Amino acid sequence: MTKPFILREYIFVSLFWLVFAAAVYINFQANSDKPSAVFQTITLVIASFIFTHFLTTRLLPHALRAKKMKLFLIQATGVILLLSFIYSLIFTYIEVSSKNELPHDFVNHLPFLWKGFYLALPASFLINGSACGIKFYQEHGRIERDHILLQQAHLENQLKLLQDQINPHVVFNILNHIHILMKTDTQLADYLLLKFSDILRYQLYHCSQNLVPLGQDIDHLQNLVEVEKLRWGNELEVSADWNIGNKRLSIAPLLLVPFIENAFKYVCRLPGHKGYVKISCMEKDRFLFFYVENCYSELALHKKKEGAGGIGLHNVQKRLKLQYPDAHELTIQTDHNVYKVTLTLQLSDNNEQ
Repeated sequence: MTKPFILREYIFVSLFWLVFAAAVYINFQANSDKPSAVFQTITLVIASFIFTHFLTTRLLPHALRAKKMKLFLIQATGVILLLSFIYSLIFTYIEVSSKNELPHDFVNHLPFLWKGFYLALPASFLINGSACGIKFYQEHGRIERDHILLQQAHLENQLKLLQDQINPHVVFNILNHIHILMKTDTQLADYLLLKFSDILRYQLYHCSQNLVPLGQDIDHLQNLVEVEKLRWGNELEVSADWNIGNKRLSIAPLLLVPFIENAFKYVCRLPGHKGYVKISCMEKDRFLFFYVENCYSELALHKKKEGAGGIGLHNVQKRLKLQYPDAHELTIQTDHNVYKVTLTLQLSDNNEQ
């Protein structure tokens, strides 16, 4: 990407100076013979190139990086005045040579020298102004590209940090479940170990990607729900409906896990009260409709507000803003000891992200 940009920059600058040289040559040829016009054009173009090159490649980039544009304006004014004086010397020399006058008669042309200086000011200003405008546009584009790359790197690092914060939470919960079951039901614990291996394999080998197939992520969620159902048994009423039409669509990995984790973590388990968790996940026309509902107790909600609820829900909200800024709608409601999460997510193919 950088090499084509540099090549275009050189081509553009070369065309600028070729057009300038052609315009100067046409102007000199009207009043001089061909060799003299070529010599005068080369002299004028070389002088112009030296001054404008110094102004645009040394002074302007340094002023942009140091944010000292006022100093640059003073420097640019000095360069324009100096180049105008060089132009007036060249024009005076051409005038003297055309009249075959001796060098000592050059003093008699001081009025013409000052007149040429004033006449050369607009030309010098336009040449340097055009060159600085071109260079400023190129430097601005370069700075903007660097800024975009820096933002992308920051975004990737931030998303990686959020994913790393989610993964250990899921793993430790499952390990704790298995540890408890090893004392009561080894056969069920063995089955959960197999489920755990599938969950861990998914997290290790797929979640490092920015996007994963929707079907894989839904399988992971189903494994998590199955683990929770087996863990709580008859203590909870769990219903889950999965209706995924196009499993090849892409989704950010582990994006929906915190909603399910929170539902099972804060579901009401008061004595004499059977809690429930409802999960609905449907894909239609490249939109994912995700719904989680669970009952909760005021005590669990109080602990969650105090910060004991972990960072999962906060992280998933940040991830949605970063990865789906204009492609999601999240609604969280609490009413009559019922916690509801509704998420609508616009999905896309992997090659469209």
